[in-house]
Amino acid sequence: MPALPPKKVIVTGSAGILGRALVREMSGAGFSVRGLSHADLDVADLEAVRAALGRHRPDVVVNCAAYTDVDGCEKEERLAFLVNGIGAKNVALAAAELGASPVHVSTDFVFDGEKGSPYEEFDATRPLSVYGRSKLLGEFLVREAAARFAIVRTQWLFGLGGRNFVDSILKAAAEKGELRVVDDQRGCPTYAPHLARQIRLLVEANARGTYHAAGHGVVSWFEFASRIVAAAGLKTKIVPIASSELKRPARRPAYSALRNLHLDLTLGDEMRPFEEGLDAYVAERATAAAAGRESGS
Repeated sequence: MPALPPKKVIVTGSAGILGRALVREMSGAGFSVRGLSHADLDVADLEAVRAALGRHRPDVVVNCAAYTDVDGCEKEERLAFLVNGIGAKNVALAAAELGASPVHVSTDFVFDGEKGSPYEEFDATRPLSVYGRSKLLGEFLVREAAARFAIVRTQWLFGLGGRNFVDSILKAAAEKGELRVVDDQRGCPTYAPHLARQIRLLVEANARGTYHAAGHGVVSWFEFASRIVAAAGLKTKIVPIASSELKRPARRPAYSALRNLHLDLTLGDEMRPFEEGLDAYVAERATAAAAGRESGS
């Protein structure tokens, strides 16, 4: 008999962009959902994770908790490995001990960006930064800790609930007449609600293994910024620059686009073009801003 679909879901890192979108998506689909933010749970504390999961007895745990400040990880290497590596292991291990399935969210930064075409799930990993190495450690430890798991790699995430590139560009564009944006890094922008829906479908199917789930369409940060400004109806000039001009602590992969091959071959790739997500998000931000003005906040 096929496994029954899960009913109870815990989302760690629920205060972040993807965590918030997942709680909304899962709740709307009829799941009993419990969101745990960093304030509720430190995933680097195994006993705290065991206690939290033990109280709620989930069928599935989606781990969105992560230290995602790429340059910050270079300065706080130990913290990066604790949260992104050991934290991932703790969530997977505690879930497996209860008979629940962990779903772990990972990143394109596990690749070095030198392939020159979109990465598939079986391509060799070679992270360039502490962030990428810590996330790759998390993947390894999840596979060791749980017999049944799903790992979902995504990239260039944007949506309500946290710092993201779209917000940064719109804020800067409203204040300046010209923006300088790197044009030698390419990837797939991904709208958080689109990713949340895809993860929900993976959960409903009791999916196992490693999946890529990124928005459709490959652009540079410069091209993405240009589309963001246009979508918002702004006239700010966007100037392309080389990554080397920014002198950031962490190396970024030059071409880290993801191909959603495993989804396409099995459940079906339900991810959407990033332009759809961008238009939806610009409208979503405008609605949220209007609601804030009306409430006086």
